[in-house]
Order: sequence, then C-alpha cells, then structure tokens
Amino acid sequence: MFGVIGGVYAYTRFPERRPRVLLVLILMQLVGAYAHATQPGMPLFILLGLFSLVVLGLMLHWFQTPQPEHATERVQKG
Repeated sequence: MFGVIGGVYAYTRFPERRPRVLLVLILMQLVGAYAHATQPGMPLFILLGLFSLVVLGLMLHWFQTPQPEHATERVQKG
C-alpha cells in the first residue's frame, strides 16, 4: 500500500516526472507478480488487483492529459 500512496503522491505533485513514476509503479507490479507466482495467495492477488487498477487509472489520466510542447531553439545562420 505504501507504493500506491507514494506513487499517487508523486504523480499528482510532480507532473514533469509522471512517465518515470508510472514506470516505477509498473515495475513494482512485476515484483508483486513474481511474489504471487512464488507464493500464491488470495490476499496478495487482491492487493495486486487493486494496485493494477490504481496504475491503470493513472495511466489513463496521463494518456488523456495533453503533453506540454518542448520549446525548440532557433539557430541563426550567419
């Protein structure tokens, strides 16, 4: 649950870091999936399901939010 709380905080507080936050959350899901594969159990499966719903919601929000345009530099040829 700490990962979900920290991820949502970082996602909302630092908009410029959103792609990296989402990547870290997805990697945490993979670690949880490995843990579930080695020691399966219903509580861990439910926790992974809730975690994936939060990550899916954050990813959908990120895809629907317009991304800022990067300023291009103009170089004058002399």
